[in-house]
Amino acid sequence: MADPPKSVVLTPELHEYLVEHGTPLDDVQRWLISETKAKAGDFAGMQIAPEQGAFMTVLTRLLGVRQAVEVGTFTGASALAVARGLPPGGRLLCCDVSEEWTAVAREAWQRAGVADRIELRIGPAVDTLRSLPEDFVVDLAFVDADKTNYPAYYDELLRRLRPNGVMLIDNTLWHGTVIDASVQDDSTRAIRAFNDAVAADDRVDTVLLPISDGVTMIRKR
Repeated sequence: MADPPKSVVLTPELHEYLVEHGTPLDDVQRWLISETKAKAGDFAGMQIAPEQGAFMTVLTRLLGVRQAVEVGTFTGASALAVARGLPPGGRLLCCDVSEEWTAVAREAWQRAGVADRIELRIGPAVDTLRSLPEDFVVDLAFVDADKTNYPAYYDELLRRLRPNGVMLIDNTLWHGTVIDASVQDDSTRAIRAFNDAVAADDRVDTVLLPISDGVTMIRKR
């Protein structure tokens, strides 16, 4: 049995405190949050949390990432976080299916001065990943897309991930429904199965972090 949890439940006030005591949001990030809420409405919740973006920027810098891949870009907050952590010459490949939402992303990247580091490919991400050259090596990957395809994204990325490279998988707590047996929709079932498979995969070391809606951090051995 695990020890009693030491994590605290984030109230809105505590979350505000948490964000205020990390790297501050800048004007571009504030604009992007506002623009996403205005244009996406109920879908704005798909945007990553500010503390998640700060974590991703720090991790990108710590790993010395030269080549990153993102599956699921939406309005570009996560890509902005990674791109800002890249060194000169670093590159980020973004995979998404929506011209509408990624148009917001493109504007944010231009405003932030990182558009030259990012390549965006519109189309099914599995097809994009499978089309990459065999010698395409990934230092960092972030997956935040349709949950039923998580295993396919994982397999395609893991074989290209360098040893000690890292993959981040978003929404792996899925609003807490991963432990609620009464919830049996396709996405929830897919995340449960994916979490079980990754935890049993002896090719990787993994930790499920209680950041935002759950971020699984996977290191290739």
